[in-house]
Amino acid sequence: MKRATWVVGLMVLVAVALVVWEHPISWVYFGVVTPARLRLQGGASRSVMIAGYRVHYDVLGPADGAPVVLVHGLGGRAEEWLDLTPFLVKAGYRVYMPDLPGYGSSEKPPGFSYSVPDEAAIVVGFLDAMGLKQVDLGGLSMGGWIAQRIAGEHPERIRRLMLFDSAGIGERPDWDTRLFTPGNPAEVDQLNALLDPHPRMVPGFVGRDIVRLTDKNGWVIRRAIASMLEGHDATDSLLPGLKMPVLIVWGAEDRIMPLHLGQRMHGLVAQSQMEVFEDCGHLSPMQCGGRIGPKVVEFLRR
Repeated sequence: MKRATWVVGLMVLVAVALVVWEHPISWVYFGVVTPARLRLQGGASRSVMIAGYRVHYDVLGPADGAPVVLVHGLGGRAEEWLDLTPFLVKAGYRVYMPDLPGYGSSEKPPGFSYSVPDEAAIVVGFLDAMGLKQVDLGGLSMGGWIAQRIAGEHPERIRRLMLFDSAGIGERPDWDTRLFTPGNPAEVDQLNALLDPHPRMVPGFVGRDIVRLTDKNGWVIRRAIASMLEGHDATDSLLPGLKMPVLIVWGAEDRIMPLHLGQRMHGLVAQSQMEVFEDCGHLSPMQCGGRIGPKVVEFLRR
């Protein structure tokens, strides 16, 4: 009996090791690690139908807390905010983090445009579905672009706006946008070098899993990038018309959205506050959440 138990235990251990080796990102990190982090923060994972699409979202914080909605960036998902949410929850806010259509655990409809305007319409539909008449809205990168559009078109719905290393300014990137859908581990390393101010070599088994994910869902990112590069939805002319308080957060080492873009946004929004964080890159809420969190709470409470 003991030998049989030992053999079964060894088989389970080998199976787990194989899963970790073959699917460290798609199954282990997104399937085990991030859900566990969400539960540890007292959060829940739910879904809702919006405009005929199933939209997944995470929600944390007291049910009667003032609502904060956070929108992820290109290729991202709701859980990328989990380094920032402890500060908001502790301050008493109710935090909603939707996966945009095409990303995370939300539906990936083949007929959807994945453009900034259409994703913004989904977020407005999400506010309606949650019964949220007015919220504090934040967005990272492409999510910031979406948030800007919502604030411009529905100012009565947005109490305060937060833009984290946000896209939206009409300037074409000087880096190869094809790296957002890496086709091999070497390109994964190149993308990581753009995102992280202190990049480490991505282990081969992790890089291969990222490439597998890209092979499966990269068409969504390519469609979104193609729409954004057309330039029709740039927010240069929208930003001066915003009336709500705006917090602009930027990583000083951002290579995807260089600091001068944040400074331009700051110049276009008279009532904006800008916070620049040294030694942080494009994914500032994840890379520097411990420093950014208190500034965000201070801004929301003001």
